[in-house]
Amino acid sequence: MTEVIDEMNLQERAIGIPPPGCSVFAYYYFDIDMAESAHGRGAAVATGIKRAFPEAIVFTYQGDGDLAAIGTAETIHAANRGEKITAIFVNNAVYGMTGGQMAPTTLLNQQTTTTPYGRDAKIEGYPIKMSEILALVEGTVYIERTAVNSPANIRRTKKAIRKAFQTQIDNLGFSLVEILSPCPTNWRMSPLEAWQWIDKEMTKVFPLGVIKDITGEKDAG
Repeated sequence: MTEVIDEMNLQERAIGIPPPGCSVFAYYYFDIDMAESAHGRGAAVATGIKRAFPEAIVFTYQGDGDLAAIGTAETIHAANRGEKITAIFVNNAVYGMTGGQMAPTTLLNQQTTTTPYGRDAKIEGYPIKMSEILALVEGTVYIERTAVNSPANIRRTKKAIRKAFQTQIDNLGFSLVEILSPCPTNWRMSPLEAWQWIDKEMTKVFPLGVIKDITGEKDAG
């Protein structure tokens, strides 16, 4: 993200919104304006900032527990209104900061601290696919799911972020990049095993690729 901001010369225009969760310390790592929001309210705060400063490039930086649970309403309605903001959605299928509990995106049979025998659809329901849900509302313009578990996927993620920002620069509507990310600590795996698990298990439920693109371009490259 920082490479894209630098390469697109957006440092003086970009404003990031990191709600509580794994993203809460993002302001330590971005040399841009940042504004914290309450948990799940990233899209709401981003909406207000973008409307007050329409020339700014406003993005949220949210985990799956934030965007797909407590922030579901704010996210869906901001997307449906076509707010000209960008959401960076980090999906690691678990609540990474608070102890490894089941998240809305936890896979079926995946063990967490609150599903020690694995997620059971009859009890906890199914992993929610926010990108596919958001693709159905008319205000979304560009949605892509990527991963960061290989150099090639990292390059694709960077291209997707660039396109999402360009969508906002072009004043087209709501854009979102969902990024499948490893969580070795809470998955109880080595980093290598976590990278491999994304390919073996996560992408079966959350397939990579462009989910919606009505910008007129064929891909994010």
